[in-house]
Amino acid sequence: MAAGWPVRLEDGPVGLRPLRQRDAARWRELRSANRDWLVPWEATPPEPGAQGLSFRQLVRTLSREARAGRALPFAVTYRGEMVGQLSVTGIGWGSLRSGHVGYWVGREVAGRGIIPTAVALATDHCLWTMGLHRMEVNIRPENAASLRVVEKLGFRDEGLRRRYLHIDGAWRDHRSFALTIEDLRPDGLLARWHAASRHPSG
Repeated sequence: MAAGWPVRLEDGPVGLRPLRQRDAARWRELRSANRDWLVPWEATPPEPGAQGLSFRQLVRTLSREARAGRALPFAVTYRGEMVGQLSVTGIGWGSLRSGHVGYWVGREVAGRGIIPTAVALATDHCLWTMGLHRMEVNIRPENAASLRVVEKLGFRDEGLRRRYLHIDGAWRDHRSFALTIEDLRPDGLLARWHAASRHPSG
């Protein structure tokens, strides 16, 4: 196994644990209940008529990437129940030492600080435990809910990437946000998020 995986991370009622095959029924339940909420932001195969991965294929693929040190596929939990998913993918080592964070959560628990906490947990784990240097989040400019997450956490806006990912049936522009370990010394992102939650600006 890669260093730092598998791992469970927790902060209060919010947790991250490895996504597993036995999550299939709950994952499908969440995806079905939140279809309209999630589809506009979902990656799609660019080939006409191509189908996305099944849950079983998704877990198998991400687990293989995790063993190779290239991904961290997490289930997001709230009070012990799975409510979403967070994955760190595209992990590069050598002179890069960077990863991309992607996430979703059920609409019924959105706005409770679950995803900002989950992103902070994953970011601190990647930077301080695994030894990455930079974490990146790429978001469609129209995705106001996801933009609020990186705003709350203080991710730096690094500009627009034209037609960056194939989302909801077309190549879509994304805004790129990032933090490096230097941005978060000495205490890390979770401590910053806790401080911001206690003393919100405005």
